[in-house]
Amino acid sequence: MAQKKRQVEDFIASLEFISDEIRELYCRDQIPWVIGYSGGKDSTATLQLVWNAISELPPEKRNKEIHVITTDTLVENPVVTSWVKNSLKRMRDVAIREKLPIFPHLIYPEVKNSFWVCLMGKGYPSPRMRFRWCTERLKIKPANKFIRDMVRKNGEVILVLGMRK
Repeated sequence: MAQKKRQVEDFIASLEFISDEIRELYCRDQIPWVIGYSGGKDSTATLQLVWNAISELPPEKRNKEIHVITTDTLVENPVVTSWVKNSLKRMRDVAIREKLPIFPHLIYPEVKNSFWVCLMGKGYPSPRMRFRWCTERLKIKPANKFIRDMVRKNGEVILVLGMRK
């Protein structure tokens, strides 16, 4: 029982350390943050850590924009698409209510890079392990475009990604 209690205490201490570090980095400059969010466990944990840390700042220190981006590939299961859209809507509503500078964005691939245009229109074969053309066109390019547009507007951005250790 004592070991379990110690593990919980260590976990809480780690969360506090990470939250302090996030707040320090957030307050250090005015460079906007862009958080990549897929709804998976890694990106969700990252977003939740940032959200919780920033929400603990006094309102006058919450002055840097945080943009949360999710790419809709337009070929996801409709249940997943609905869940993602609802998730972003709830984020937007809570951010407004709590006066947090967090702005969710649902981004899409350009029509010329969409799955069906590439598959049917350009004659690409179905994606497979050795030829995964879809990831770059459907997810990476739209995210890069959003980031480039933010850099044009602000001079630079800080990209925040959650990755499995």
